[in-house]
Amino acid sequence: MAVLNQRSLARCLLFAYTLGLCFFYTSAELQRFEHPTKVDKSLSFLVVGDWGRRGAFNQSQVAFQMGIIGEKLDIDFVVSTGDNFYDNGLTSEEDKAFEESFTKIYTAKSLQKQWYSVLGNHDYRGNAEAQLSPVLRKIDSRWLCLRSFIVNSELAEILFVDTTPFVKAYFTDAEGHTYDWRGFKSRKAYISNLLKEVESTLKESTAKWKIVVGHHTIRSVGHHGDTNELTQWLLPILQANNVDFYMNGHDHCLEHISDSDSPVQFLTSGAGSKAWRGDIKGLNRGGLNFFYDGQGFMSAQFTKTEAEIVFYDVFGKVLHRWNMVKQLHQSI
Repeated sequence: MAVLNQRSLARCLLFAYTLGLCFFYTSAELQRFEHPTKVDKSLSFLVVGDWGRRGAFNQSQVAFQMGIIGEKLDIDFVVSTGDNFYDNGLTSEEDKAFEESFTKIYTAKSLQKQWYSVLGNHDYRGNAEAQLSPVLRKIDSRWLCLRSFIVNSELAEILFVDTTPFVKAYFTDAEGHTYDWRGFKSRKAYISNLLKEVESTLKESTAKWKIVVGHHTIRSVGHHGDTNELTQWLLPILQANNVDFYMNGHDHCLEHISDSDSPVQFLTSGAGSKAWRGDIKGLNRGGLNFFYDGQGFMSAQFTKTEAEIVFYDVFGKVLHRWNMVKQLHQSI
Protein backbone atom coordinates (compact mmCIF):
# COMPACT_ATOMS: atom_id res chain seq x y z
CA MET A 1 0.00 0.00 0.00
CA ALA A 2 2.84 2.39 0.83
CA VAL A 3 4.38 1.80 -2.59
CA LEU A 4 1.06 2.36 -4.34
CA ASN A 5 0.46 5.60 -2.48
CA GLN A 6 3.91 6.90 -3.35
CA ARG A 7 3.51 5.95 -7.01
CA SER A 8 0.19 7.75 -7.22
CA LEU A 9 1.66 10.73 -5.46
CA ALA A 10 4.60 10.84 -7.85
CA ARG A 11 2.30 10.68 -10.87
CA CYS A 12 0.19 13.52 -9.50
CA LEU A 13 3.33 15.56 -8.98
CA LEU A 14 4.57 14.90 -12.51
CA PHE A 15 1.16 15.76 -13.98
CA ALA A 16 0.87 18.94 -11.95
CA TYR A 17 4.39 20.03 -12.76
CA THR A 18 3.89 19.37 -16.48
CA LEU A 19 0.86 21.66 -16.43
CA GLY A 20 2.73 24.29 -14.48
CA LEU A 21 0.57 23.81 -11.40
CA CYS A 22 3.13 24.63 -8.73
CA PHE A 23 1.01 24.05 -5.66
CA PHE A 24 2.30 20.66 -4.59
CA TYR A 25 2.49 20.12 -0.82
CA THR A 26 1.03 23.49 0.10
CA SER A 27 -2.04 21.91 1.67
CA ALA A 28 -1.77 18.14 1.30
CA GLU A 29 -2.63 15.95 4.29
CA LEU A 30 0.35 14.03 5.59
CA GLN A 31 0.62 10.39 4.56
CA ARG A 32 0.53 7.78 7.33
CA PHE A 33 2.43 4.51 7.41
CA GLU A 34 1.71 1.78 9.94
CA HIS A 35 4.69 -0.06 11.40
CA PRO A 36 3.87 -2.86 13.85
CA THR A 37 5.71 -3.33 17.11
CA LYS A 38 7.27 -6.65 18.10
CA VAL A 39 5.35 -9.46 19.77
CA ASP A 40 6.53 -8.20 23.15
CA LYS A 41 5.12 -4.75 22.26
CA SER A 42 8.53 -3.09 22.19
CA LEU A 43 9.95 -0.86 19.47
CA SER A 44 13.57 -0.20 18.51
CA PHE A 45 15.29 1.62 15.68
CA LEU A 46 18.57 3.26 14.67
CA VAL A 47 19.01 6.91 13.73
CA VAL A 48 21.73 8.14 11.36
CA GLY A 49 22.15 11.31 9.35
CA ASP A 50 24.45 13.12 6.93
CA TRP A 51 25.88 9.93 5.50
CA GLY A 52 25.88 9.52 1.70
CA ARG A 53 29.54 9.69 0.62
CA ARG A 54 30.03 6.37 -1.22
CA GLY A 55 31.54 4.88 1.92
CA ALA A 56 34.13 7.63 2.49
CA PHE A 57 34.79 9.57 5.69
CA ASN A 58 34.13 6.43 7.75
CA GLN A 59 30.62 5.95 6.34
CA SER A 60 31.37 2.26 5.74
CA GLN A 61 32.72 1.82 9.25
CA VAL A 62 29.65 3.45 10.78
CA ALA A 63 27.45 1.22 8.62
CA PHE A 64 29.34 -1.86 9.83
CA GLN A 65 28.74 -0.96 13.48
CA MET A 66 25.11 -0.15 12.75
CA GLY A 67 24.75 -3.68 11.46
CA ILE A 68 26.15 -5.13 14.68
CA ILE A 69 24.02 -2.99 16.99
CA GLY A 70 20.99 -3.44 14.75
CA GLU A 71 21.23 -7.21 15.15
CA LYS A 72 21.78 -6.96 18.90
CA LEU A 73 18.70 -4.77 19.35
CA ASP A 74 16.61 -6.57 16.74
CA ILE A 75 15.67 -3.21 15.25
CA ASP A 76 12.35 -2.62 13.52
CA PHE A 77 13.57 0.07 11.09
CA VAL A 78 16.13 2.81 10.49
CA VAL A 79 15.53 6.57 10.55
CA SER A 80 17.62 8.83 8.32
CA THR A 81 17.70 12.47 9.39
CA GLY A 82 18.62 13.81 5.94
CA ASP A 83 21.56 14.92 3.81
CA ASN A 84 21.31 11.47 2.36
CA PHE A 85 23.59 12.09 -0.65
CA TYR A 86 26.56 14.44 -0.81
CA ASP A 87 27.44 16.95 -1.92
CA ASN A 88 24.46 17.86 -4.05
CA GLY A 89 21.83 15.17 -3.65
CA LEU A 90 20.94 12.93 -6.59
CA THR A 91 20.95 14.08 -10.21
CA SER A 92 18.10 11.75 -11.18
CA GLU A 93 16.37 8.47 -10.32
CA GLU A 94 19.12 6.70 -12.27
CA ASP A 95 21.98 8.33 -10.35
CA LYS A 96 24.42 5.58 -9.32
CA ALA A 97 25.10 7.46 -6.09
CA PHE A 98 21.92 5.93 -4.69
CA GLU A 99 23.31 2.41 -4.87
CA GLU A 100 26.92 3.40 -4.20
CA SER A 101 26.05 5.41 -1.07
CA PHE A 102 23.09 3.38 0.20
CA THR A 103 22.48 -0.10 -1.18
CA LYS A 104 26.14 -1.15 -1.34
CA ILE A 105 27.02 0.39 2.03
CA TYR A 106 24.27 -0.71 4.43
CA THR A 107 24.53 -4.40 3.61
CA ALA A 108 24.22 -6.00 7.07
CA LYS A 109 21.31 -8.38 7.50
CA SER A 110 19.92 -6.36 10.41
CA LEU A 111 19.75 -3.23 8.22
CA GLN A 112 17.56 -4.87 5.60
CA LYS A 113 14.57 -3.20 7.19
CA GLN A 114 12.49 -0.21 6.18
CA TRP A 115 14.41 3.07 6.08
CA TYR A 116 12.32 6.18 6.77
CA SER A 117 14.10 9.26 5.43
CA VAL A 118 13.65 13.01 5.23
CA LEU A 119 15.39 15.42 2.89
CA GLY A 120 18.25 17.62 4.05
CA ASN A 121 19.53 20.86 2.56
CA HIS A 122 22.19 19.01 0.54
CA ASP A 123 19.46 16.79 -0.91
CA TYR A 124 17.60 19.89 -2.08
CA ARG A 125 20.72 21.03 -3.92
CA GLY A 126 20.20 18.18 -6.36
CA ASN A 127 17.06 16.66 -7.83
CA ALA A 128 15.04 16.51 -4.62
CA GLU A 129 12.09 14.84 -6.29
CA ALA A 130 14.29 11.94 -7.42
CA GLN A 131 14.66 10.85 -3.78
CA LEU A 132 10.87 10.91 -3.39
CA SER A 133 10.30 8.74 -6.44
CA PRO A 134 8.89 5.20 -6.18
CA VAL A 135 11.47 4.24 -8.82
CA LEU A 136 14.10 4.13 -6.08
CA ARG A 137 11.96 1.64 -4.16
CA LYS A 138 12.19 -0.68 -7.16
CA ILE A 139 15.98 -0.44 -6.95
CA ASP A 140 16.02 -0.92 -3.15
CA SER A 141 12.73 -1.73 -1.42
CA ARG A 142 14.04 -0.43 1.93
CA TRP A 143 13.94 3.18 0.75
CA LEU A 144 11.03 5.43 1.72
CA CYS A 145 11.58 9.18 1.54
CA LEU A 146 8.90 11.86 1.54
CA ARG A 147 8.95 15.51 2.42
CA SER A 148 6.74 15.12 5.51
CA PHE A 149 4.87 12.05 6.73
CA ILE A 150 3.85 10.02 9.78
CA VAL A 151 4.89 6.57 10.99
CA ASN A 152 2.53 4.97 13.51
CA SER A 153 3.12 2.05 15.80
CA GLU A 154 1.30 0.87 18.91
CA LEU A 155 3.87 2.61 21.08
CA ALA A 156 4.97 5.69 19.19
CA GLU A 157 3.91 8.19 16.61
CA ILE A 158 6.83 9.54 14.61
CA LEU A 159 6.25 12.72 12.65
CA PHE A 160 8.80 13.42 9.92
CA VAL A 161 9.00 17.12 9.04
CA ASP A 162 10.54 18.73 5.97
CA THR A 163 12.63 21.44 7.65
CA THR A 164 14.72 22.74 4.73
CA PRO A 165 12.03 25.11 3.37
CA PHE A 166 11.88 26.80 6.78
CA VAL A 167 15.36 28.27 6.29
CA LYS A 168 15.04 31.58 4.47
CA ALA A 169 18.68 31.67 3.38
CA TYR A 170 18.11 28.74 1.04
CA PHE A 171 15.60 30.82 -0.94
CA THR A 172 17.68 33.98 -1.10
CA ASP A 173 20.86 32.24 -2.34
CA ALA A 174 22.72 33.67 0.61
CA GLU A 175 24.89 30.55 0.66
CA GLY A 176 25.66 30.62 -3.06
CA HIS A 177 23.91 27.32 -3.86
CA THR A 178 20.99 26.38 -6.08
CA TYR A 179 18.05 24.52 -4.53
CA ASP A 180 15.34 22.41 -6.15
CA TRP A 181 12.18 24.33 -5.31
CA ARG A 182 10.00 22.84 -8.04
CA GLY A 183 6.48 22.46 -6.76
CA PHE A 184 6.76 25.39 -4.33
CA LYS A 185 4.53 28.30 -5.22
CA SER A 186 4.91 30.04 -1.89
CA ARG A 187 7.37 29.33 0.92
CA LYS A 188 5.10 31.14 3.37
CA ALA A 189 2.06 29.06 2.41
CA TYR A 190 4.08 25.85 2.52
CA ILE A 191 5.38 26.52 6.02
CA SER A 192 2.02 27.73 7.29
CA ASN A 193 0.16 24.66 6.09
CA LEU A 194 2.87 22.27 7.26
CA LEU A 195 2.84 23.80 10.75
CA LYS A 196 -0.93 23.41 10.86
CA GLU A 197 -0.59 19.74 9.91
CA VAL A 198 2.11 19.21 12.53
CA GLU A 199 0.06 20.90 15.24
CA SER A 200 -3.15 19.04 14.46
CA THR A 201 -1.31 15.71 14.23
CA LEU A 202 0.35 16.18 17.61
CA LYS A 203 -2.83 17.46 19.27
CA GLU A 204 -4.85 14.50 18.08
CA SER A 205 -2.17 11.92 18.84
CA THR A 206 -2.86 9.44 21.62
CA ALA A 207 0.53 7.76 21.24
CA LYS A 208 2.48 6.88 24.36
CA TRP A 209 5.58 8.40 22.81
CA LYS A 210 5.57 11.42 20.53
CA ILE A 211 8.63 11.81 18.32
CA VAL A 212 9.38 14.44 15.68
CA VAL A 213 12.16 13.98 13.14
CA GLY A 214 13.64 16.73 10.99
CA HIS A 215 16.94 17.44 9.32
CA HIS A 216 17.79 20.77 10.89
CA THR A 217 18.73 21.40 14.49
CA ILE A 218 16.45 23.16 16.93
CA ARG A 219 18.98 23.23 19.76
CA SER A 220 22.65 22.50 19.08
CA VAL A 221 26.12 23.53 20.21
CA GLY A 222 27.60 22.21 16.97
CA HIS A 223 28.68 23.91 13.75
CA HIS A 224 25.31 25.31 12.68
CA GLY A 225 23.91 25.92 16.15
CA ASP A 226 20.20 26.59 16.63
CA THR A 227 18.00 27.00 13.54
CA ASN A 228 16.24 30.28 14.27
CA GLU A 229 13.23 29.61 12.05
CA LEU A 230 12.56 26.31 13.84
CA THR A 231 12.98 27.76 17.33
CA GLN A 232 10.50 30.47 16.37
CA TRP A 233 7.84 28.40 14.62
CA LEU A 234 8.22 24.67 15.29
CA LEU A 235 9.54 24.54 18.85
CA PRO A 236 6.47 26.17 20.48
CA ILE A 237 4.28 23.50 18.88
CA LEU A 238 6.50 20.70 20.21
CA GLN A 239 6.49 22.23 23.68
CA ALA A 240 2.72 22.71 23.75
CA ASN A 241 1.92 19.16 22.66
CA ASN A 242 4.05 17.04 25.00
CA VAL A 243 6.56 15.88 22.40
CA ASP A 244 9.14 13.59 23.97
CA PHE A 245 11.95 13.72 21.40
CA TYR A 246 13.07 15.86 18.48
CA MET A 247 15.63 13.93 16.40
CA ASN A 248 17.73 15.63 13.73
CA GLY A 249 20.94 15.71 11.76
CA HIS A 250 22.53 18.73 9.98
CA ASP A 251 25.31 19.21 12.54
CA HIS A 252 27.86 16.46 11.91
CA CYS A 253 28.04 15.33 15.50
CA LEU A 254 26.18 13.43 18.19
CA GLU A 255 24.50 15.37 20.98
CA HIS A 256 21.74 15.37 23.58
CA ILE A 257 20.23 18.56 24.94
CA SER A 258 17.29 18.85 27.33
CA ASP A 259 14.81 21.68 26.83
CA SER A 260 14.66 24.12 29.73
CA ASP A 261 10.95 24.87 29.22
CA SER A 262 9.44 21.45 28.50
CA PRO A 263 10.16 17.70 28.56
CA VAL A 264 11.43 17.77 24.94
CA GLN A 265 14.81 16.10 24.43
CA PHE A 266 16.84 17.30 21.43
CA LEU A 267 18.86 14.44 19.90
CA THR A 268 21.32 15.12 17.08
CA SER A 269 22.50 12.15 15.01
CA GLY A 270 24.26 13.68 12.03
CA ALA A 271 27.57 11.82 12.19
CA GLY A 272 27.03 9.15 9.55
CA SER A 273 30.19 10.09 7.65
CA LYS A 274 32.15 13.35 7.65
CA ALA A 275 32.46 15.03 11.05
CA TRP A 276 33.86 18.37 12.19
CA ARG A 277 36.46 17.89 14.88
CA GLY A 278 36.63 20.66 17.48
CA ASP A 279 33.78 22.63 15.94
CA ILE A 280 31.66 23.36 18.99
CA LYS A 281 29.86 26.46 20.16
CA GLY A 282 28.40 27.52 23.48
CA LEU A 283 30.14 25.09 25.81
CA ASN A 284 28.17 26.52 28.73
CA ARG A 285 24.81 25.93 27.06
CA GLY A 286 22.22 24.94 29.64
CA GLY A 287 20.68 21.53 29.20
CA LEU A 288 23.65 20.04 27.36
CA ASN A 289 23.93 16.41 28.42
CA PHE A 290 26.28 15.07 25.78
CA PHE A 291 28.31 16.17 22.76
CA TYR A 292 30.68 14.21 20.52
CA ASP A 293 32.39 15.64 17.43
CA GLY A 294 33.15 12.37 15.64
CA GLN A 295 31.35 9.81 13.50
CA GLY A 296 28.66 7.56 14.90
CA PHE A 297 24.93 6.92 15.21
CA MET A 298 22.12 6.52 17.73
CA SER A 299 19.67 3.84 18.84
CA ALA A 300 16.22 4.32 20.36
CA GLN A 301 14.31 1.63 22.25
CA PHE A 302 10.80 1.93 23.63
CA THR A 303 8.41 0.00 25.81
CA LYS A 304 5.09 1.22 27.17
CA THR A 305 6.75 2.95 30.10
CA GLU A 306 10.45 3.33 29.26
CA ALA A 307 12.70 4.79 26.58
CA GLU A 308 16.43 4.27 26.19
CA ILE A 309 18.59 6.43 23.93
CA VAL A 310 22.17 5.33 23.22
CA PHE A 311 24.89 7.03 21.16
CA TYR A 312 27.71 4.99 19.59
CA ASP A 313 30.98 5.97 17.96
CA VAL A 314 32.52 4.57 14.77
CA PHE A 315 33.90 1.60 16.73
CA GLY A 316 30.53 0.73 18.29
CA LYS A 317 31.57 2.05 21.70
CA VAL A 318 28.75 3.41 23.85
CA LEU A 319 29.36 7.13 24.34
CA HIS A 320 26.17 8.19 26.09
CA ARG A 321 23.15 6.33 27.46
CA TRP A 322 19.98 8.05 28.64
CA ASN A 323 16.82 6.48 30.09
CA MET A 324 13.38 7.98 30.53
CA VAL A 325 10.37 6.60 32.38
CA LYS A 326 7.00 7.65 31.01
CA GLN A 327 4.79 9.09 33.70
CA LEU A 328 1.26 7.71 33.87
CA HIS A 329 -0.47 11.03 33.28
CA GLN A 330 1.51 11.51 30.04
CA SER A 331 0.26 8.20 28.66
CA ILE A 332 -3.46 8.81 29.21
